[in-house]
Amino acid sequence: MSEYLLTTQDLTKTYGRHNAIDHVSMHIPKGAVYGFIGRNGAGKTTLMKIIAGLSTQTSGSYELFGCSGAQLGAVREKVGCLIEAPGIYPDMTAFQNVKAKCLVRGVYNVGYVNELLQAVGLFDAGKKKAKDFSLGMRQRLGIAIALVGDPEFMVLDEPINGLDPQGIVEVRETIHRLAIERNITILISSHILDELAKIATHIGIIENGVLLKELSAQQLKDECAAKIEIVVDKAAAAMAVLQSIGITQLQQINANQINVTERIDESAAVNKALVEAGIAVSKLNVSGEALEDYYIRITGGAR
Repeated sequence: MSEYLLTTQDLTKTYGRHNAIDHVSMHIPKGAVYGFIGRNGAGKTTLMKIIAGLSTQTSGSYELFGCSGAQLGAVREKVGCLIEAPGIYPDMTAFQNVKAKCLVRGVYNVGYVNELLQAVGLFDAGKKKAKDFSLGMRQRLGIAIALVGDPEFMVLDEPINGLDPQGIVEVRETIHRLAIERNITILISSHILDELAKIATHIGIIENGVLLKELSAQQLKDECAAKIEIVVDKAAAAMAVLQSIGITQLQQINANQINVTERIDESAAVNKALVEAGIAVSKLNVSGEALEDYYIRITGGAR
């Protein structure tokens, strides 16, 4: 059985002469919170609509729960989605909105409605109408509605877009809780890498319809972490010297480069130890990268 809940193969959507998504091959592991990062118009919503069954691709294919093509209809009920603005009735309470979705799905258990409201932190919203909710509360209500039917996979398009800091925290904590407590695999898009990196287990970066990079949260952390970059004439010999002075967090990149990710403030001592051991050091510098800078570098320019 595949470790992936969703895979896409060269998925492409063309409007006229423009590819909104261009040969995207994505891999979302089961149980992951997959942060889909890209600026507005990069192709995030287009891909999510295809996955949710709201649009069709021009070419390419995708596999969901091990099903593809005509078989996809059999697994659609396992998918909950919140794409663009949540579909809520403004003059109804949170309870009434969720209950309305439940009735459409043939669920008549009042306790089930309360359970979903509890899951998104709206159990105490009472008789307050949705039109009087904060934007963060509306987004969480939209997530509760998407939870009707107990989906195993959720597609959330920009759920933190436009929220104030408090709203962002509320929605972020809700998504984290759903992933942990309900074991839901989540595909969530945003243009804010810093925020998604706080909850995502995996990251995909898209630009102009092209998926530039996929990596795990740990790989992202490693790529952005502060490190001492050392270029020497003999990396293997330098590795032995560094280990002899107690450095264990180091990696040989090639025949001449080593990266050290500990004792960052001791770069002078590191250089001294190498030179005294007869190692020719041609470069030694401390580097690190903020998530925002990493995103800009990968996509090739400022937002």
